[in-house]
Amino acid sequence: MKFEKTFGDTVKKLREGNQYTLHQVAMELGIDTSMLGKIEKNNRKPTKQLIERIAKFFDVSEKELTIAFLSDEVAYQVLSEEEVAQKILKVAEKKVKYMTDQKSTDK
Repeated sequence: MKFEKTFGDTVKKLREGNQYTLHQVAMELGIDTSMLGKIEKNNRKPTKQLIERIAKFFDVSEKELTIAFLSDEVAYQVLSEEEVAQKILKVAEKKVKYMTDQKSTDK
């Protein structure tokens, strides 16, 4: 499954695609229904442990679900500088490569 929409949209799509109610999924995840609703509306951030439980419950990749969540975080940060967002992302990508290379040489 591709996770190109927001994390909340992804969770909602997984839930609805499996024909579960908010209440059913919330009970399985050990959270209240309103919290799940807020996550689906992108008004509440899930914890790492909750992302793990969501991935397990829907049998999707935890890594991919984490990427969906973290990419939202990056997108929301960059969105405030919309006119230069693409440039920011390109520079950030180069910095991630540089920092990864530095970690490799430090070992």
